[in-house]
Amino acid sequence: MALTSLHIAYIIITIVILIALLFKKEIVIPCVAGILIIGFIYSESIIKSIQILNNALINSCIELLSIIIVIALVVSMSKAMADLGADEMMMHPVRKIIRNNKTAFWIIGLTMLIVSWLIWPSPAVALIGALLLPVAGEVGLPVIWAAVSMNIFGHGIGLSSDFVIQGAPSITGAAAGIDVNEIINASIPLWITMSVVTAGVAFLMMLREMKINKDTFVVTKKELAVKEINKPGLAMFIAVLMPISFIADIVFMIIFKINGGDATALVAGTALILTCIITILDKGMGQALETTTDHVKEGFKFAMKIFAPVIVIAAFFFLGSEGFAQKVLGENATGLLNDIGLWVSAHIPLSKLTIVLTETAVGVITGLDGSGFSGLPLVGSIAQTFSSVGNIHIASLAALGQIVTVWVGGGTIIPWGVIPVAAICGIEATDLARKNLIPVLCGFAATIIVALFLV
Repeated sequence: MALTSLHIAYIIITIVILIALLFKKEIVIPCVAGILIIGFIYSESIIKSIQILNNALINSCIELLSIIIVIALVVSMSKAMADLGADEMMMHPVRKIIRNNKTAFWIIGLTMLIVSWLIWPSPAVALIGALLLPVAGEVGLPVIWAAVSMNIFGHGIGLSSDFVIQGAPSITGAAAGIDVNEIINASIPLWITMSVVTAGVAFLMMLREMKINKDTFVVTKKELAVKEINKPGLAMFIAVLMPISFIADIVFMIIFKINGGDATALVAGTALILTCIITILDKGMGQALETTTDHVKEGFKFAMKIFAPVIVIAAFFFLGSEGFAQKVLGENATGLLNDIGLWVSAHIPLSKLTIVLTETAVGVITGLDGSGFSGLPLVGSIAQTFSSVGNIHIASLAALGQIVTVWVGGGTIIPWGVIPVAAICGIEATDLARKNLIPVLCGFAATIIVALFLV
């Protein structure tokens, strides 16, 4: 296939946006301009391009709405718990396990990994954020590094393997024409390499930064440790009720095979119910009618403050996926990122090195839309194509494409892909993406080297 003016415009705009990010600039204006340009090229009408801009924002909001709501409701619950002091009470037993910031990094990450395998990373973010983030601050782990741990272990290590739910390997295997177990088995050495290198580099970077800024982190730890609890009995009850409620959610998810958006909905609903219960028990029914509303308002203010620019940014990159493009541009629209990935794969000379690098590049390109799974059919089909023209191990090549696609789009290194973790931690998505960048790139380099021996 040939690249059209639409594809070329999308590539140029994406490069401009990435350059702006490298210079630590906000990218709302470039994304708005990008949507208008894509809309005009597609429709050849200024009026329609303006309408496309609005429709892109509406559909982007719809795509992100479930995450916005769960973040808002978990924050509302956190406000209610903080008023009562239950969050402080809940820290006490966990402090016995998480004794310092180093163990906090690993325990938060491994807990995130296990929960992500069972119920998916998005609802896991809300659960881990509510349960362990306060403890991380208590032992002096900077919130940005708690976010890195959650992001790398959940949306990276967990989602790229997906051993329990098997959504990712099923899609990749179907596109590559092989069984899901072949993908899983072939992915294990690549997944271990990516996981160990990325998590290890991130941990070493954290230690280096904390050593340089030691005084700052000590002050933060002391400030977070001071808190007064007025109703210790009730606070203790809520501190037990909250984790039990979410553990029950996990049990229900496993028993009834609830995952993805349905799992996120269960977490969000539980958080809102707990907000009401906590406020009623703390304030009494009369005052709770007003206070609960205030908590919910605070939760949604926080969520919308975080997501407002993201809706605009995501709208542009969502246009790269076929389903979203057809909703916004028209039913004849194609997936621009998939088209670009196919073009790249068709214009690369064949050798083991170029095939591995092409599969990696296609995974990165298709992951830019912020969806960890939208590029999986393409990397699977490209692996099948390459295996038919050379002595290539299809399962290993497809597994490499899966890992790269999910780590980018799932996501860890693009700001519009790390929003759930950044939002629940109360940090800027661009800051989190920058912290993840070097560890993930190191992981990619090591994984590519291993892949050369396996494919």
